Formats: sequence, structure tokens, C-alpha cells
Amino acid sequence: MTDDSLPELARISDVHEVRPALRDQLTDCWTEVTNSGGAAGFPFPPVDHEQVAAVVDELLGSLDPRRSRLVTAAFGGVLAGWVVLRRDPHRLVEHWGTVHHLQTRPGLRGRGVGSALMRELREVARDELGLEQLHLAARGGEGLEDFYGRLGWREVGRWPGALRLAPDDTRDEVLMLLDAL
Repeated sequence: MTDDSLPELARISDVHEVRPALRDQLTDCWTEVTNSGGAAGFPFPPVDHEQVAAVVDELLGSLDPRRSRLVTAAFGGVLAGWVVLRRDPHRLVEHWGTVHHLQTRPGLRGRGVGSALMRELREVARDELGLEQLHLAARGGEGLEDFYGRLGWREVGRWPGALRLAPDDTRDEVLMLLDAL
């Protein structure tokens, strides 16, 4: 018997593992998140399916078993959220990875999807990619520092006023670190 309150998690390391239905769900999720005001890579909503699909295809095409993972969360086969982990191939910095595009469908928030994705990503980083630390940049003013802080991340710096969303809306870019993998 399965617990319907917990999302089903999957790790993907190659574009060939992504079926067309998942590609469409990734695109739909990213479109929904962006158009609801989420800080997930498209700062100026609204966006449409075609616009997002082109970026999803680029992201999926860059998956590499040695350097990246896409982690997805679903309830009953319906995508609830996803996140990407990348490692730089340069020897100087190959011991750490960068987290990109954590997002959950707006209608499924509050069910632990984001936390489950980040816990799974931590395991992937440590156990599959042999990473020692993770980095991410988050948009200030969204409460994301608190979310990540509850998961063991700490703020290590800010780029003050780095993100201008509108003439009267400039935000810091918050730099965060997880180094206890």
C-alpha cells in the first residue's frame, strides 16, 4: 500500500529517459509557476507554452549522467514539481553543484513537494555525483531563504539590487550553500 500524501520521486540523467508526456508536464508546470509569479527562471510573466517548451528542450538536452540530474515529483503520475542539479566539469570546482529551477505546481503547494525534491537532490548530489556541497541563488523578497534554511541551507552572501523585476521592484539575489551532504 502506498502513501498518497508522499510524492513519487524520479531521478533522470539523460534526455532519452524523458517521454513526450513528461516533457509536456514539465513545460506546463513551468508555465503555471511563472504565470502565478513564481521565481523559477522566467522573471517577466506571462509566458506561453511554446516559449517555455523551447527552454525545457534546451534544459533536457543538456542532461548528462556525469554532470546533471533532473528530479521530478508526482502524485499518481501527475507531475507536482521538479528541480535540476548541475555540476561544472572544471576540475577546480567539480566538488560542488548548483541547484536550478526548483518549482512546484501552485495547486499542489503545501504538500511537501519542494522539501521532498530538495531532500532527494541532496542524496543524488552525495551518492550519485559525489559532490561535497551545493550552491543556489534565490530571488530575495519571496521568503525562499526561510524555506531553504529549514532544509539546512545557509545564506552566504547577496548581490544587492541584482534583480530588477520592474522599475519599482528591485530585489537582492540571495546566495545559499548546503555543505553538509
